[in-house]
Amino acid sequence: MHTPDSLVALIHEAFDGNAYPGDAFLQGSSEGSEPAEIAAAFAGHEDWAALDAPFLDGNYTALSFLSEAGFRYFLPAYLVADVRDELQTADPVFHLTNGFADGSMVDRRNGRDFVRRWGMSRLMNPRRYGATTTMDYARYRLSVFTREEAGAIVEYLAWRRAAARSPLDEPFIDGALSLFWRERARSAPTRAMLAEHLREEAEYVAALLAPKSPDA
Repeated sequence: MHTPDSLVALIHEAFDGNAYPGDAFLQGSSEGSEPAEIAAAFAGHEDWAALDAPFLDGNYTALSFLSEAGFRYFLPAYLVADVRDELQTADPVFHLTNGFADGSMVDRRNGRDFVRRWGMSRLMNPRRYGATTTMDYARYRLSVFTREEAGAIVEYLAWRRAAARSPLDEPFIDGALSLFWRERARSAPTRAMLAEHLREEAEYVAALLAPKSPDA
């Protein structure tokens, strides 16, 4: 099991090479005012490691409203602050585990018991998303992380579970590790594969824009 210092070092090793996505690509939704407010708060912060815990706590909803690129870039700031036990309101665990375990409660209204469900099998909103479940959406959003990043997240989640800060987190951490994160850490595209893809795409675009040679 990692010590806090070794886990922080692992998080930096996995995420330090990521490029800032750009101010225009931080907002993840156009619904309501909060996504734009969050994107504005993070705009210009091109070094995630420079963000302190008060800023992260003041933007504790950010991991819900940032784009996938923003989520990937700024997540390690929350992970490091959490490992150092500096966060008061922000909770990165929720954003890495929501959608991989089921839960329910009975809510009695007007003499009738309503079973209110949450978790991986809950439908998002059939009018808008059809048969998409919470786990389907979680898998999509979390697929942004590379193999190296997923490996660091696995170690972070294992550390959080062992730290036993909240027993209520345990089934969600266990579900996320078994249903998504461990496999992601084994089989996701690597950092090198992403770099190679970008290189090939840039070369292809350059070839498209280049003047045609007589023998083309």
